[in-house]
Amino acid sequence: MSSKLQIKDKSESGNFIKIALFKKDIRKTEPHKHNNYFEIIYLSKGSGIHSIDHNKYTVQPPVIFFVRKEQVHHWDLLTVPKGYVLILKKGFINKSLDGELKALLTKVSSLSSLNVKDTDTINQLFRLLTKENDTTNENKFPIVEGLLKALLAKILEVAKPLISKVKLKPDLFQSFGELLTQSTEIKNNVAHYAALLNTTPQNLNTACRKAANQSATEVLAEHIISEAKRLLIYTDNTVSEISFALDFNDPSHFVKYFKRYTMQTPKAFRSL
Repeated sequence: MSSKLQIKDKSESGNFIKIALFKKDIRKTEPHKHNNYFEIIYLSKGSGIHSIDHNKYTVQPPVIFFVRKEQVHHWDLLTVPKGYVLILKKGFINKSLDGELKALLTKVSSLSSLNVKDTDTINQLFRLLTKENDTTNENKFPIVEGLLKALLAKILEVAKPLISKVKLKPDLFQSFGELLTQSTEIKNNVAHYAALLNTTPQNLNTACRKAANQSATEVLAEHIISEAKRLLIYTDNTVSEISFALDFNDPSHFVKYFKRYTMQTPKAFRSL
């Protein structure tokens, strides 16, 4: 096992979006992260296991998986897969002026796995997206943008029973979440992130309470614990090394912190 996670980049230089057929020769992959992009994987055929962070999902097509840039995932497929992979970079979102599209993406990013029913429409939208994105038409962006919006809307229509309680995140809360996932260095200090967001810890705490019914400390703790689990599962770093990487000066403090939120020690979690 490596001390560092593999980071893959399947995007194409200069392009903010890529849609392609899922490679049929992909069966097993090593745990890895993506190089700063969001991935939507639609499988109409195949079987096996797809692991995202510390969760394992049985591949039962037709199914759609969503992998955020900060997540670790890997495949263990038993049969030949068939489907599509859509890679989306932040540059695409920045270029888009469609607020509704951005709202749809915010909702979709809260999902991990979704079994779908209306495969005809989803298949057709993926085919059209692939075709349009492969053209050299200078005006293809609004076409791809519209098709992506239709695809996300259709996905959310299917997912409606699962996300009916999910609300759009207020700006400050969303910015906090983005800051946590984009930061290369973790700080176990709410005031640090509040300062980066040009606000006070009190305002950040209020935004978190309003959006997620959690304190800012609890939101930060979820992020730290998730990252700790990734490092425990996918690296051979010692508990002490992980504690320092997560901004704990004392490894024993990290062990108590981890146990408080997971009811087990890091060593016990790693041995599962």
